[in-house]
Amino acid sequence: MIREPLIFEISARGKRAFVLPKLDVPEDKDLLKGLPLRDEIRGFPEVSEVEVVRHFTRLSQTNYCVDTTFYPLGSCTMKYSPKVNEKVAAMESFLFSHPYAPEELVQGNLEILKTTEDMLGEITGMDAFTLQPSAGAQGELVGMMIIRAFLEKRGDARQVVLIPDSAHGTNPSSAHICGYRVEEIKSNEKGTIDLASLDRAMTERVAALMITNPNTLGIFESDILKIAEIVHARGGLLYMDGANLNALVGRFRPGDMGVDVIHLNLHKTFSTPHGGGGPGAGPVGVKKELAAHLPIPVIVKSEQGYALNFDLPLSVGRVRSFFGNFLVIVKALAYVLSLGPEGLKEVADVAVLNANYIRKSLENVYHLKYTTSTLHECVFSDKFQKEHGVQNIDIAKRLIDFGVHPPTMSFPLIVPGALMIEPTETESKRDLDTFIEAMKKIAREAAEMPAVVKTAPHTSYVRRLDETTAARNPILRWEGKIKE
Repeated sequence: MIREPLIFEISARGKRAFVLPKLDVPEDKDLLKGLPLRDEIRGFPEVSEVEVVRHFTRLSQTNYCVDTTFYPLGSCTMKYSPKVNEKVAAMESFLFSHPYAPEELVQGNLEILKTTEDMLGEITGMDAFTLQPSAGAQGELVGMMIIRAFLEKRGDARQVVLIPDSAHGTNPSSAHICGYRVEEIKSNEKGTIDLASLDRAMTERVAALMITNPNTLGIFESDILKIAEIVHARGGLLYMDGANLNALVGRFRPGDMGVDVIHLNLHKTFSTPHGGGGPGAGPVGVKKELAAHLPIPVIVKSEQGYALNFDLPLSVGRVRSFFGNFLVIVKALAYVLSLGPEGLKEVADVAVLNANYIRKSLENVYHLKYTTSTLHECVFSDKFQKEHGVQNIDIAKRLIDFGVHPPTMSFPLIVPGALMIEPTETESKRDLDTFIEAMKKIAREAAEMPAVVKTAPHTSYVRRLDETTAARNPILRWEGKIKE
């Protein structure tokens, strides 16, 4: 593969992409006086238009995306996003709707938001939703804010939040930001919450238990009813991280199993793109006892139409401008409506089938610490390959040579050398087989010629980087010289 030079290396003194016509009015630099103008950037690239276009086009052709190939990132649910959803969200009536428009001019938008809230409530078994949070982590934070407000109203905010060692990594931060001390609950040999440990830890100091279900091992917490009973008996609340809802959607309603608060990821389960850092959406659903604490405003429907209600004295307040990422919500609603109830069930069914197909195909090739039945994802380790000096990072880098994106690595922490794989329901058997064969070949290489794996990738645009040096000594500015 030919290396694409940096745009600074293409640059030469005097090149221009375009030239402005000569001014036909007097030049007056004082018009800009006092403005925070940036000084001339030293060494700023000077290139022609065709060089700019070709440079960035060639770079774009090296991108890896879910529209081209399989993305097996565990706990990320990187599924293909139907283009019809993009078409709907690109309609002018949505695209050019101004967030400051008066309520009477955006009745359709408010109806979409309220309909989405109601459908998410039906899917999860929750009584009320807010769509404001713009990501899963913010949804977690809002959920914990609601729990704290509810307990404070009751007269005791408590001090501790319990989090299993199989939960998502952002859960402890969300609890901590809300003023709670975090205590960890260990998993048992099945990879689920140890009930005896939970029973000991669940005291009157505990505000909530934050669980991820299915957890980050891909295992369903089969004792969820007992877990909810223990938490509620001591006056606590049960929070569920819904990032893995793709395994349950249409088949399981957390609200029916004792969950008090849940956040969802529209950019995961409901197929709105989340590459490149966003945008996302992390709606939060609550049971009716906590609805008074939802962020303001809430959407209400009456005979006169839809309106925004700011009169919630117990609300945690506004957590984001307007209603979060509105067009993401439009895409998610289009996805739900296009699938319908039976289609959503099939999403979960095929996601679980695909994950277990990968698991059964690789379980004798890669080590599986927890052998309990998994749902949407499976977590292998590099234990077998370490016998030959090959680690999970080497396996991940070698996968790049096969045109496959690496899975999530080294998470969850309770599986040393973890390789966390989630195929989602959008992957065909052909694509799954391509991934499986690549993983099997890498395992053979690790045993027979480990140097090939340890020096990978060999065919990628960029070879293996010195990640430690890059992290400790990043080069953030071009220090070369522009050609004269």
